[in-house]
Amino acid sequence: MSVSGPSPDLFFDTIGAFQRTEALRAAIDLDLFTHVAAGRCTADEMAAACQASPRGVRILADYLTLIGFLRKQDDRYALTPDSDAFLNRNSPAYLGGVVEFLLTPDLRECFSTLTAAVRQGGTASSSEGTVSPDNPVWVAFARSMGPMMRLPAERLAGLVGGDLDRPLRVLDRPLRVLDVAAGHGLFGITIARHYPQAVVTALDWANVLAVAAENAGHAGVADRLTLLPGSAFDVDWGGPYDIVLLTNFLHHFDVPTCERLAAKAHAALADGGRAITLEFVPNPDRVSPAATAGFALTMLATTARGDAYTFAEYEQIFARAGFARSEFHPFPPTAQQAIVSHKS
Repeated sequence: MSVSGPSPDLFFDTIGAFQRTEALRAAIDLDLFTHVAAGRCTADEMAAACQASPRGVRILADYLTLIGFLRKQDDRYALTPDSDAFLNRNSPAYLGGVVEFLLTPDLRECFSTLTAAVRQGGTASSSEGTVSPDNPVWVAFARSMGPMMRLPAERLAGLVGGDLDRPLRVLDRPLRVLDVAAGHGLFGITIARHYPQAVVTALDWANVLAVAAENAGHAGVADRLTLLPGSAFDVDWGGPYDIVLLTNFLHHFDVPTCERLAAKAHAALADGGRAITLEFVPNPDRVSPAATAGFALTMLATTARGDAYTFAEYEQIFARAGFARSEFHPFPPTAQQAIVSHKS
């Protein structure tokens, strides 16, 4: 007979969650998942490949089995489908590199002072957090987060053609694109790959744009990428553009600052142009969907005034900046959503 009632399980699972983080990071550091994918399936075989202790590898592999990253039968381990797709270094969807950004000391420090951030309503790590001028954390972001953005970038490029469900149209005139806070540059680069007539201007700090330039070279579109170094608040955006991309940028700021940026986008667009925003947009209840709504805590810990805004809030931001209308586009299976705002 089972007895239901209060359980401390959630408390202990949450308070010890750092152990899961460090176990996964250790496995990525050792390239454990790639070795299992290559057929080294026992603790001894993995240990030899990792140049690590067989006892240490056995304990780590057992723990990874407990939390769902590996499967075990007798003394042999196997990858789960998710681990094979995202943690095997030979997979095109490999995500292990994002650890270099998500677990940087700067970000971890922000969360270590979360109590103080809650008390004051914004990051307690510094006056501006991660949005301080020329912050080197964005170089780490640009170099490591590209693989996570490939699918959203493809979906976003589909919006340029006007319909996600139909093939991208080839335009018969140049398509002028401004990628604000371009980072790795993949959103503008993906548009350039799909649209031979597209010319892209990437705006970001100079040290970050170096990564975007490398990625454009790898994609074969470097001749259609222009670099515009500096702060999105201070430099002249130029124009007119057909498309202004605001990808994973507005959430760092309060509503008045978002309106300033939206107004700059409006001014930079040609008549009939569109601003395309990629964001974490929770439902009006702000607690669903979980992966999207939870991003607000990241903004509380790492920025002075950032947030995860609802579509109604973004709709008002762009309307006050002069845009005629905005449309909401979910991007499943990702945790992000897009907003297309029309100048006219």
